[in-house]
Amino acid sequence: MNALEGVVWNLEEIRRRSLILWESIPAEYLDWRPDSDAMSVKEMIRHVLDSERYYHLALLNEGSVADYESPYDKREFTTLKEELGFSEPYRKAFMDTVRSYSPEDLSNIKIDRSDVGYIRALGDMLLRIAYHEAVHTGQLLDYLRSAGVKRPKIWD
Repeated sequence: MNALEGVVWNLEEIRRRSLILWESIPAEYLDWRPDSDAMSVKEMIRHVLDSERYYHLALLNEGSVADYESPYDKREFTTLKEELGFSEPYRKAFMDTVRSYSPEDLSNIKIDRSDVGYIRALGDMLLRIAYHEAVHTGQLLDYLRSAGVKRPKIWD
């Protein structure tokens, strides 16, 4: 496995585990939040999906996207299944872009996000994208624990 194959595997594995978690959440807990300042469960899921769309555009732009218009802003979250269906073309496009890179691109292409404090190699940026989703998966596991909801085993 080369470095790019490892990045692709990592992105797919994190999403697989996110889906196990997301699909286990009872619908009546989608609006649950640990406190009034926190995102709700469904807001966090949407945040992960929308962030991936933004990050995809940032990869294509090789930097931040100043005029990002979220396709999610005009949609009401209804069910997880509908949200994932809406997100599927964005996920596919993102993964197709990731797969289109060469192993050399991981260090040669730079992603300029100096507006938020960094310029990183593509490989670093792809791992940051994966880490973002993984962190929110951990947060949602904590949400479920706090709400007294049974948590799925995602560590298979």
